[in-house]
Amino acid sequence: MFHLVKENIHLNEQATNKQEAIKKIAAALTSAGFVEDGYVNGMLEREEQAATYLGIGIAIPHGTTKTRHLVKKTGVQVFCFPNGVEWGDDGEKAYLAIGIAASSDEHLELLRQLTHVLGEDGVEDKIKKIQTADEAIAILTDKVEQEDSKFTIHQDSVLLDIQADSLATLQALNASRLKQHNAVNANFIADVLDNKPNYLGNGIWLSDSKNGNLKNAIAISRTVSHLSEDSKPVKLLITMSVVDDSVAEVVHNIASLIFRQKLNQLLTANVEQLSQLLISGSDINNSEHVESIPTLAQSNVAESNDNELSREFVIHNENGLHTRPSSVLVKLVKEFNSKITVANLDGKGEPVSATSLMKIVALGAKKGSRLKFTAIGQDAEQALDAIGQAIASGLGEGTE
Repeated sequence: MFHLVKENIHLNEQATNKQEAIKKIAAALTSAGFVEDGYVNGMLEREEQAATYLGIGIAIPHGTTKTRHLVKKTGVQVFCFPNGVEWGDDGEKAYLAIGIAASSDEHLELLRQLTHVLGEDGVEDKIKKIQTADEAIAILTDKVEQEDSKFTIHQDSVLLDIQADSLATLQALNASRLKQHNAVNANFIADVLDNKPNYLGNGIWLSDSKNGNLKNAIAISRTVSHLSEDSKPVKLLITMSVVDDSVAEVVHNIASLIFRQKLNQLLTANVEQLSQLLISGSDINNSEHVESIPTLAQSNVAESNDNELSREFVIHNENGLHTRPSSVLVKLVKEFNSKITVANLDGKGEPVSATSLMKIVALGAKKGSRLKFTAIGQDAEQALDAIGQAIASGLGEGTE
């Protein structure tokens, strides 16, 4: 485990380019007794192989396998660059650089720790405004506040039995209320307005986005107007902002309503009862929690034009999915419209977004690891074909 103390934090630093920044960070690692002289060469070489920029203003410069013998003990040095340093391949700026000294794959553990803290939108603004070491440590080590990590339904996030002229109007209303609760940003709103929600049945629709989620939240609009979309009735729209795996329980509860043919209870429930049905998973008639219900996909009741496909691929890269091959994978995934997740079957087995470089690297996939990719969308098959071919060819590193 990586432990941060104030002595590890360097505030208000400046550098004209990332090479200068890396030299400063390497000097700090050396001065702190984490590495020997010469480790800086490995850090610069690593950067030449592939930028260690993770996104959202963060970089994690570290050495190569050739310089691991220069590591005395595991540790980090955190540099805050309020003006930013151009770091990413596309000119992105890093405002926080975490220099890592690790004699093996310990940096993957750091990434796993950072995933839940830094893997969502909204953190970059906080990073830019860091003023004290305590603030930096809080951002890097604090867990997401409990109120933000659980789904709740606030009364002012629910509009019941309103007049509306279209499904798009309900989308806009839900997105607006999520924005008022600081649960989403403009990217989320633009995405949900551009994409049609999924139809669940009984006039009920479900909308979400992989972009712009700031914290877990739900907004609901229910209309008394006689609306339809694609010849399907429109009575109620659920819009969800999702930042972690807590969504699994909510989806399970929705699936249970579909499976038990009780989805229409959402059409008469009040705010408290909606929370009971969606969050607690209890029937509003007998408050009984339902167990052993198939997943939403397995219920086979939801209607959608999208395909859901899954495939497993084995990593052949000698050093596993470190930053360079992971960045190639993420770039490839972003070329497709399907929503794609990946799970390390030889790790925790939990799916993460395949468009997040940080989350991909944090999977800790090594040579021989089995990765399960799931794609949902009209180009799902093409996406998985391309991913399989890219992995087989070594993701830009070749294969033995």
